[in-house]
Amino acid sequence: MSSAASDKKKTEVGSYFISNYPPYSQWKKEELPAVKEALHHAPKEDTPLGLYLHIPFCRKRCKFCYFKVFTDVNAAEVQRYVDALCNEISMVSKLPVMGDRPFRFVYFGGGTPSFLAPKQLTKLADRLREHITWDGAEEVTFECEPGTLSETKVKTLREELGVTRLSLGIENFSDKILEDNGRAHLSKQVFNAWEWISAAQFPNVNIDLISGMVGETWDNWKENVRRTLELSPESVTIYQMELPFNTVYSKDILGNKVESPVAEWETKRAWVDYAFSEFIAAGYSVSSAYTVVKDPSKVNFSYRDNLWQGADLLATGIASFGHASGVHYQNLPELEQYLGAIEAGELPLGRGFVPTDHQRLVREMILLLKRGYLEVGYFRDKFGVDIVSDWQEQWNSYVEDGLVTIDGDTIRLTRDGLLRADALLPAFFEPEHQGVRYT
Repeated sequence: MSSAASDKKKTEVGSYFISNYPPYSQWKKEELPAVKEALHHAPKEDTPLGLYLHIPFCRKRCKFCYFKVFTDVNAAEVQRYVDALCNEISMVSKLPVMGDRPFRFVYFGGGTPSFLAPKQLTKLADRLREHITWDGAEEVTFECEPGTLSETKVKTLREELGVTRLSLGIENFSDKILEDNGRAHLSKQVFNAWEWISAAQFPNVNIDLISGMVGETWDNWKENVRRTLELSPESVTIYQMELPFNTVYSKDILGNKVESPVAEWETKRAWVDYAFSEFIAAGYSVSSAYTVVKDPSKVNFSYRDNLWQGADLLATGIASFGHASGVHYQNLPELEQYLGAIEAGELPLGRGFVPTDHQRLVREMILLLKRGYLEVGYFRDKFGVDIVSDWQEQWNSYVEDGLVTIDGDTIRLTRDGLLRADALLPAFFEPEHQGVRYT
């Protein structure tokens, strides 16, 4: 979650994590005819296919959260949503864009997918498999909040849903910091869940940490790294906290004119730098600006790598984002709109965007740079463009600042560049998209 709005000292409202291009604020309802056309035509057969399922429920809303989530829901409301999601999958499974392609990756995101009870998860899996299968997928990812897990639920995820990558949102091991930032779980629940997770033998267990949570200190950060190393997960993702406009913290800063309580960028980068060094010393490898992995030969990130290279992603669930044959789209963002569309037998499409070939190039370039490197030949072969000469002035500037090295056909971020990766990306945006609101 590194700042792309600026590289200034303070973490200011409006900083954001870049996950797509062009910016979401540019997507329009008027583009839906193009979205429908893409969904109702056969795909390019060699394009990888993925599925995203959005579960928008949480026990509490974190003060730094900017996702579409709901709290204080009852069992009937949850079941209505799960039923709608299953019905949406049924509709999606019949779309021509599916073709005969298997799902290469599946991602259960949120919200908190592990909010669902074991019986609901089993029912969801059974309903989904009436229409689709992900048995041959390279990766099935499921996001979890520690306090929602039980031994039965963990077994259900591994045995019934076939989850291969479980991502555990620990964020911090300090109970006070967790409480102050609005997290629903406490550290004791992390260690309880870890026993069940270890016993289930997932091929990849990922731990999420956040650098710069309100109340964070150097001593606490070092303890977070130490405890994560003790658990020894297959991968660790470390975000730097940002402040998009619609978080509790951001609204308080803007409404009450208070100083940002989030650590400064220089401090957050120093904490991630320390963590990277400690993980490397313990045998981990840096896999992206946010990720370290214990064994690169065993752990891949199919969702990340395929998506960043232009894979089709069929998005299901409220407000979820997808891509079909190069066209971007988002589902309806309001719950009754979303549910009503599905209950009327319609796809819940909300808005879309048809990028130009140049915009597709920019999208892949900036997203793949988050891995820490770019192969110039890849873009020359795929887009017929030399990305070094086309952005020579910008690359020269980053090389001069010690953020990038260019060796032959490889562009590589230095450690300093890696720590501020998102802040480097808007320079490659087209002029009309620089300085606009991202979401």
